[in-house]
Amino acid sequence: MSAGTIWALIGLCAAVTALIKAAGPVALGGRELPAWVNGVIQLMAPALLSALVCVSTLADGKHLGVGADTAGVAVAGVFLLRGGSIVVAVFLAAAVTALLRAV
Repeated sequence: MSAGTIWALIGLCAAVTALIKAAGPVALGGRELPAWVNGVIQLMAPALLSALVCVSTLADGKHLGVGADTAGVAVAGVFLLRGGSIVVAVFLAAAVTALLRAV
């Protein structure tokens, strides 16, 4: 592909993104969305991020790959659910992962 084609594709993607972003306010016409819709919209980004993290952590080609790093993340997740600090959770995940890899 030539540089001109790449830049044209980038420009086209930017234009389509701008049109998609403009479609919402145009379709609503100044009306407010119901509160439950706003709640769903606010949860979409964290849900997508969680899905991407799970896929990148657990995917090993066409197979499910569970190992020491998965156990470390799980331990840190449980620690965070119990109200722990994020900094301690990162160190805990690293320590559990290192310990399991050493064994």
